[in-house]
Amino acid sequence: MNILLIEINPFAPTMTPISLGYIAAFLESKGFRTKILIVGQDTSLSRSGFYELITGFQPALVGLTAYQRTMLYVRGFANLIKSMDNNIKVAIGGPQATFMPSSAFKELADIDYICRSSGEVTLLRVAQAIKNGTPFSDLAGVSYKDTQGAVFDTPEIEGFTELDHYPSPYLNDIFDYSCMNEAVMLTSRGCPYHCIYCYTPHAFKHKITFHSIDRVMEEIRWVTQKGVKRLWFADPNISCKPTRLIEIFDRILTQGIEVKMWVQTRVDLVTEELMKKMKRAGVGVIAFGLESASDRVLTKLGKQINTEQVAWAIRLAQDQGIEVELFTLFGLPYETFEDAVKTLEFVKKNNVKIMGNSNSQQMQIYFGTHLAKHYKDYNIRPLNNNCPAYMSIGSQYETQWFGIDELQKIQSMWRANSLDGGQRIVS
Repeated sequence: MNILLIEINPFAPTMTPISLGYIAAFLESKGFRTKILIVGQDTSLSRSGFYELITGFQPALVGLTAYQRTMLYVRGFANLIKSMDNNIKVAIGGPQATFMPSSAFKELADIDYICRSSGEVTLLRVAQAIKNGTPFSDLAGVSYKDTQGAVFDTPEIEGFTELDHYPSPYLNDIFDYSCMNEAVMLTSRGCPYHCIYCYTPHAFKHKITFHSIDRVMEEIRWVTQKGVKRLWFADPNISCKPTRLIEIFDRILTQGIEVKMWVQTRVDLVTEELMKKMKRAGVGVIAFGLESASDRVLTKLGKQINTEQVAWAIRLAQDQGIEVELFTLFGLPYETFEDAVKTLEFVKKNNVKIMGNSNSQQMQIYFGTHLAKHYKDYNIRPLNNNCPAYMSIGSQYETQWFGIDELQKIQSMWRANSLDGGQRIVS
């Protein structure tokens, strides 16, 4: 049985689809044949070309990664797939799907399954049901709509607590290295913190799971031998266990692996020793979450950091010649326009280039976040009370402290200070 996995991001050049890679490797280890299609800013794809893909590969199941910003594209692809072959089952997963209300099925006529749990084990369960000829039996980790249109929610299904149980998309050659300039990698999943605006901690139940150091090193050796010399580590907080990360860097150094790395972590999870090791091992860029340069606002966000810690971590990195990126947001609860300007000035004062990930954006209120559940308690006023059920509030709001005109003004100020025009759009 064939399974097509699709990721759509027309706002940025294509990157390694690491999440779909894991799912594909896992499904193939269970006897399914998979193909990954990435539709990015630089992808050339026509309707006829997509039709040839569907008719040639003949998938019984198509999985689409769903984000707030791509939901209209997801709907369009699902409709196109069903128009080509109504027997193909369509599932959506990813950040937008995990906590999406089941009532969304009323407006998602071409979607059969909304995946709620760990992607690998959930999609395997769906694939096995389809293969057995009973696509709506013995399911877990999904909400689904049967042939009569009835909607059902099934129990959660747990993923593996030891990530090495998932086959490697790299070691199993899921990806085409000939067109890969940078490999996106994971040494861990999840986040134990409680930031009220963030989806990740809730999706992973405030837990973090790890690959073994041996597995991480095996993948690094493999991709570098394939000619890939830049690694992008997508762990939310790669240094949550500093001694573990130092051992990884020590192995990179002792094995003579030459590679450039991008990493992200919290400012309270770095030390001078770690930063020196990062530089020696090849880390060229480190990203920190600042969000706001107002300590009053930070306290309300559950970040458990302050601006003094952020400035200290920036200096640590810059003293070692490591470039710093800062994730920032505006339109936060309790934030005034003056607070938002202070954040812009903080970034400039600390010599962080305003480009790429350091371009600020309005906070997005996503399904599954604390803010999405309690937005009224934070005096957040949605601007559209009639949006479809598959869309969260997103950026369509203003707050008691920050009106829509001021939100547009601060966005313009960031763009005016941006070295790349503020073009990068992140999730």
